[in-house]
Amino acid sequence: MKRFCGVGAMLVVALTQAGCATQVMSLPFAAAGGESRGEVPVYFGDQDHRPVKTHLGDVSYSVRIARKVADPNEACHLALAEAVGKLRAAARERHANAVIDVSTRFHSTETSSSSSFMCGVSPSAAALAVRGQLVVLDAG
Repeated sequence: MKRFCGVGAMLVVALTQAGCATQVMSLPFAAAGGESRGEVPVYFGDQDHRPVKTHLGDVSYSVRIARKVADPNEACHLALAEAVGKLRAAARERHANAVIDVSTRFHSTETSSSSSFMCGVSPSAAALAVRGQLVVLDAG
């Protein structure tokens, strides 16, 4: 009987935690988040850009947003848009005109892709981290 209760308790814990797991996703970029257009272009991975005139340093930010939408892909794209906004704000503050070599990660899963990004999503939140180089590109 004691063994049965122990197994039953472990089963209840496992079932209640099953819906709480964070899913690590690799998603394609959408126009809302990662693009090389705008006031301060953001170049992911090895996207082509004009030659670098001056390196101003590296920046990195972690973003976690409460999940207000049902679709996990949309939640991840909203988190990416917020992270890109932080990169652009840092670039403006340090007088950079671009952010290059941007990579994304969730915990230890990282990508420097120019076509997709990493995101962790759970029933309650979406999260990711970005890292890139602030630069001044040639006007050419």
